[in-house]
Amino acid sequence: MIYTNHPINPPSSELCNFVIENIGLSKTALNLGLKKALSENAPLPIILFSYGLINLNQYQKILIWQRSN
Repeated sequence: MIYTNHPINPPSSELCNFVIENIGLSKTALNLGLKKALSENAPLPIILFSYGLINLNQYQKILIWQRSN
């Protein structure tokens, strides 16, 4: 768990849409990831990968998408 006085920005709706439409994550899994990301104050892609909701290839696709957007 990350402890900080400065919360990170919540994931954008564009990122959430990309994860559902291009990665194929279910809305239920995304909602779990969002709750964990907010409670742990951690980036959504890291949470999704660390909880096994996406694999390494999918994680890399998200990072590539984030760099280009």
